[in-house]
Amino acid sequence: MRNINDKILLRKRALIETINDELKNICQIEHSRHLSVLNFVSNAIAGLIAYSFLPKKSSY
Repeated sequence: MRNINDKILLRKRALIETINDELKNICQIEHSRHLSVLNFVSNAIAGLIAYSFLPKKSSY
């Protein structure tokens, strides 16, 4: 039987996969091994900044 945390994460998986796809494909975030935590953080922040400058999509 799955525990409650697994069920919650499974429900949020689609949202997480969508965001990861946008960051990787649109903002050129790479999935690579970073030699230091600072390199990872700087790469992630750069991608989030690029994402914030994307044109906003209208919601219906």
